[in-house]
Amino acid sequence: MYTFKSRVRYSEIDKNGKLSLEALLNYFQDCSTFHSEDIGLGFTYLTECKRGWVLSAWQIVIDRYPDLCEKIVVGTAPYDFRGFLGYRNFLLQTEAGEQLACANSIWTLLDTEKGIPAKPSQEMISGYRLAEKLPMEYAARKIELTGTGTGLAPIPVRPHHLDTNNHVNNGRYIGMAKESFLLYEKSSGEPGEDPVIRQLRAEYRKSAVMGDTIYPVMMEDGSDRLTISLQDGSGNPYCNVELMRKAADDSIR
Repeated sequence: MYTFKSRVRYSEIDKNGKLSLEALLNYFQDCSTFHSEDIGLGFTYLTECKRGWVLSAWQIVIDRYPDLCEKIVVGTAPYDFRGFLGYRNFLLQTEAGEQLACANSIWTLLDTEKGIPAKPSQEMISGYRLAEKLPMEYAARKIELTGTGTGLAPIPVRPHHLDTNNHVNNGRYIGMAKESFLLYEKSSGEPGEDPVIRQLRAEYRKSAVMGDTIYPVMMEDGSDRLTISLQDGSGNPYCNVELMRKAADDSIR
């Protein structure tokens, strides 16, 4: 497994002094970028090949959110290629080996000239050393939208939302979903603390760009499961996000 070490920065914590969910996701995304760059299959290589990896789905399971200044180890390993799809695990640990979070992700390789999926070359497949899948309970790629939908305040796409592809960055969708939910609770007069998220799932359907407006629709079914569909003006999802809140008997912190 490819790894790098870090330390939880003040800029990465939430109001409780813990690593935020968005920062955790960014650590995982950065780890996969570092991995690809270090084996010569990164941004420059893909640009020259007119290829690009696009994230299709996330599943992140959190055991514990690390504290400010805590030393951490971030790791990743691809475990399968199927057609134009690539599968990659992630792991967040303390320096002592305590597991803090694990994740599964599914990526689609695109021909950036034609805008269609493309199979990875043998050079790309050989460059990554496949590892065994991490032991975790794997969820489905697609997120079911159930419950009563409530439209929330629209979000115009701003320059700071964009990545190098001029699309809304993967992590920004998660921040939009979580913030929309928190603003909804506040406007509804709901009491209490921000919910502790023990699992995140995201299904990416299409890319939002500068000039688009994202319309969040929140769906609750009475359980610890909260789903927010980030849609265009016609009701087509850019990204569906599922947040599983901490249950009363969860030990997560």
